[in-house]
Amino acid sequence: MSVSVSNSLGPVRHVVRWASALGALALPALVAAPAPAAAPATADRATVIVVIGAPGEAEFLPDLQLQAEAWAKASAQAGARHLAIGLEEAGAGSDYDKFKQALAAEPTAGPGELWLVLIGHGTFDGREAKLNLRGPDVAAAELATWLKPFQRPLAVIDTTSSSAPFLARLATAGRVVISATRSGNEQNYARFGKYLAEALSDPKSDLDKDGQISLLESFLSASHRTTEFYKTEGRLATEHALIDDNGDGLGTPADWFRGVYATKRAKDGAAPDGPRAHQFHLVRSAAEQQLSPELRAKRDELELQLSGLRERKARMNEEKFYQELEKILLEIAKLYEGT
Repeated sequence: MSVSVSNSLGPVRHVVRWASALGALALPALVAAPAPAAAPATADRATVIVVIGAPGEAEFLPDLQLQAEAWAKASAQAGARHLAIGLEEAGAGSDYDKFKQALAAEPTAGPGELWLVLIGHGTFDGREAKLNLRGPDVAAAELATWLKPFQRPLAVIDTTSSSAPFLARLATAGRVVISATRSGNEQNYARFGKYLAEALSDPKSDLDKDGQISLLESFLSASHRTTEFYKTEGRLATEHALIDDNGDGLGTPADWFRGVYATKRAKDGAAPDGPRAHQFHLVRSAAEQQLSPELRAKRDELELQLSGLRERKARMNEEKFYQELEKILLEIAKLYEGT
């Protein structure tokens, strides 16, 4: 197979990344000053909504502030609309109402990604998980209802304790959901959120070396650092983060991945998570920014086709596999050559 690809654009490394990955398997040989008012929401611009809830204990306030600042900085670098709820002085209207209103004001369709980041303390009573806010809390079931109309690219990142039930409730096709825990019963303060916020701008998080850090890469980096924290402190780990982007609500832990690819499989044969999350970049590389939203969406769809092909390879005729592989790679090459 021969594919001619222009090297003038950095994103072509996506082709190389997929080809090499497939080939390796297949080739036969906290109270802060009020945040400034956010710009109006638009359908073609990314929005980052950070909800800072109650810390649980005062000692965790510095962590929450660090996370909020890191997300604000990354949003500014990305040119994204940024809205923080829970930092301003408590005034008229509860944080619950502000959260609900912020989502209601967002376009439900369009190419602009919506990043929803939950920071603070969560609880689980055996039936329902909640994010603790100043005033009324928000339950996982309520947030699922608020998000139901959204068809735009959406990532929900719940860095709180007891957050796993949020992942199960919010997971759906095309959506990325991250939880800091694998169970609602992991109720101790979760340190995962701090490491995730730091990973947003840490070059070491760029596992595939394409000049940008995906949400999947941030998740993997933060998970590994969380594990190291408990080992170094000699403590029993009380949090185990999960990521879901195939909509089954099961989630996948970081130790199932080798690089950016999940190499372990669930016993029931559930599809692996990761490919969609690896397409979410808050701060895009200069080369990635050259792509229009339409071309990026087309490229992402082709990459997901490659991921599906990679999963089916063991069950396919070899010749058929390479025919489909060549077809998809050629389409990606033509996409970049046309920019």
